[in-house]
Amino acid sequence: MDDHELYSGLIRLHILHHAVREPVFGLWIIEELARHGYKLSAGTLYPMLHGLERKGYLRSAVKRTGGQARRYYRATAAGRKALRAAREKVRELFGELFEDD
Repeated sequence: MDDHELYSGLIRLHILHHAVREPVFGLWIIEELARHGYKLSAGTLYPMLHGLERKGYLRSAVKRTGGQARRYYRATAAGRKALRAAREKVRELFGELFEDD
């Protein structure tokens, strides 16, 4: 199994976590995940972002800063609700995962 496939759900939750706090953009997310040891390419990240947006968890808007346009992603009400529910599930599952440690 590809590690990316194993961690992709966790990465989506991490993106949602940050998008609840403040608007985020692709390069920032790539750098944030790199700080946690995940190496993601734009070709991997953007389909995730588009999928989260398609499902209604994120909303995006293009903002111009100077001459540069950047697409920012922000969690929707459905995204915030999904993150709250996921936190409970993750807490329960990871608690079990670490019981034997």
